[in-house]
Amino acid sequence: MLGRSSGQVPSAPPLTAGRVTAAAATVGWPSPWGVTGWARTGWEPGEVRPVFRWPVAREVAEGLPGFITMMLNMRSSRRFLAMMTAAVLMLAACSAGENGSTLVATTVDAGSPISTVEGDATVGAVSIPEEVVVEQAVESAVEDTPSGLSAARGGDVDGLPEPLVPLSELRSGGPPPDGIPPIDDPKFVPVAGIDFLAENEPVMAVDVGGDARAYPVQILIWHEIVNDTVGGVPLAVTYCPLCNSAVAYDRRVDGRVMSFGTSGLLWNSALVMYDRQTETLWSHFNGEAIVGMLTGTELETFPVATVPWGLWRDAHPDGLVLSRDTGFDRNYGSNPYPGYDDITSEPFLFEGEVDGRFTAMTRVVGVEREADALAVPLVLLREQGVVPVTVAGQELTVWWAPGTVSALDEGAIVDGDDIGATGVFVPVVDGTALTFTSSGGDFVDDQTGSAWNLLGMAVGGPLVGRQLEPVVHVDTFWFAWSAFQPDTVVAAIP
Repeated sequence: MLGRSSGQVPSAPPLTAGRVTAAAATVGWPSPWGVTGWARTGWEPGEVRPVFRWPVAREVAEGLPGFITMMLNMRSSRRFLAMMTAAVLMLAACSAGENGSTLVATTVDAGSPISTVEGDATVGAVSIPEEVVVEQAVESAVEDTPSGLSAARGGDVDGLPEPLVPLSELRSGGPPPDGIPPIDDPKFVPVAGIDFLAENEPVMAVDVGGDARAYPVQILIWHEIVNDTVGGVPLAVTYCPLCNSAVAYDRRVDGRVMSFGTSGLLWNSALVMYDRQTETLWSHFNGEAIVGMLTGTELETFPVATVPWGLWRDAHPDGLVLSRDTGFDRNYGSNPYPGYDDITSEPFLFEGEVDGRFTAMTRVVGVEREADALAVPLVLLREQGVVPVTVAGQELTVWWAPGTVSALDEGAIVDGDDIGATGVFVPVVDGTALTFTSSGGDFVDDQTGSAWNLLGMAVGGPLVGRQLEPVVHVDTFWFAWSAFQPDTVVAAIP
């Protein structure tokens, strides 16, 4: 039922050390759970051939038991939404849509109004805004090396170094590689052209050398990886819905510029990426190569702040926002994991022991510096607004402010609970240490009385225009943080 012309699933070839075709233009189902690829290599010009290296239907079936387990642990109202989601997944398996091939970045003029759907409600017609062309780094060529991706999926592959992770701990999440399609040709829109985001919707904020970008979670929840170039730096901007973590990595490795895809595998219920140059597997959560030729290599991390759209827009009126024009047909604005962040839920396909200090789905702010790890529970942070902490001998300030909805709560993201947003900074300006208090959604330093926003920018007072140094951190669930940082300490909040 997934074949393009015959309507039948082609027979999958035996899994070998061959690699996923880097030139494949991926198309997908209207859900994040499964797609197929279409390659233009090796056939006649203009001819398109389907790429099925793994039996897609089988992998989706393998993922459903875990999904059902997750569903049974939800409250009844949210269980109904999850059941409906499961039904959509099955229907999608029989009615996969086509989006065409990878698009070439270009500037387009505003087009005719189109209607958009937020959850179950149709909102007003909008126009396609003018897009901005962003120069992208040239990615390195595919290398002829043994494939860690194939080895992790059961292939007999020789010549690989010892993996950092037992292969038995890698679980299929359902889709095949790039079944949740990354965005390889990102398009951006000026702030003034955005009309699909609510004030309180979460966006992932990245700023490299003054090049400020916002990546709406309503888009990343369907794609998980954006291969981009920000401030001249090739970045992989990543989001894992299952552990609710947003991380940005430098794509440069030993002189290469990597392109990252979704492997279809999970480790500790977290996204496992793979690079298309060597097919090494990488942990999204800590940026370490875990299976493949580059095993043991670590990617450099860049700060990401998940903040409300209205705050980011006002702070960066000249910034760029990832466009919904992704080349894929998705119901952006809807949440394919309704109810997943319920405090009583169980994480999807997580088989480890949950550290008993908190429940699995307790939200925490995690900070790691020089092998020291600290978790600040959100339920306690929101009571204080500002929590000073010390990690690896460095004094930091951790902030929380209301006004950001959860992307993993209701079927329509905009209807989610207000969970607020966080920031972590080095509280020093011109060599002077500052202390802060929370004040009506902003923050005030005790030394000068300057007001600061959640992005660490001074917006009033003697220090207006100054910027605190942001610190890499993750907003995530306790099960994930404690699994990847088993020696973490928990901040003591009076």
